[in-house]
Amino acid sequence: MSRWQNFKIWRGKLPHWRADDVQYYATFRHRRPLNETEVNLLLRQLLRPNGRRWNLIICCVLPEVTEMIFTVEASAKGENYELSEIIERAKTKAGKEIIKKSGERFPPFFTESYDRILRDEAEVEEFWTRIFDSPVNAEIVEDSEEYAGIFIADAPSEE
Repeated sequence: MSRWQNFKIWRGKLPHWRADDVQYYATFRHRRPLNETEVNLLLRQLLRPNGRRWNLIICCVLPEVTEMIFTVEASAKGENYELSEIIERAKTKAGKEIIKKSGERFPPFFTESYDRILRDEAEVEEFWTRIFDSPVNAEIVEDSEEYAGIFIADAPSEE
């Protein structure tokens, strides 16, 4: 018997685990550092499906990497949306806008994202704190709440 409901694994370059009613952590690297406008553009695209296809708990777009914690919503058919499609659609839309403005040939994001199911509340808190502290650790700002590339919907509950 599986620990999670409707658990399945599929494989791209990396294995991807899927289940119902779980919290995910996902990250992807950028081919080159993003400038402030590009960081905001990517964050805006990641926020577009929020509340409909997924619920972002925290999302931080740094110049060289993007990290997030979220849950996935069910579609009208009752099946969960595929999180890689949500992420890839946001990366594609942001990439097209960046290409249009910069004249580059390729979008500044690598194609595949790393994702994992967060196993318990302690792990959620650990990853949430790491994401929240990442702008300070990257020496971009002195206080993460001042960083424009971060979205915080909910802090982990302290029990």
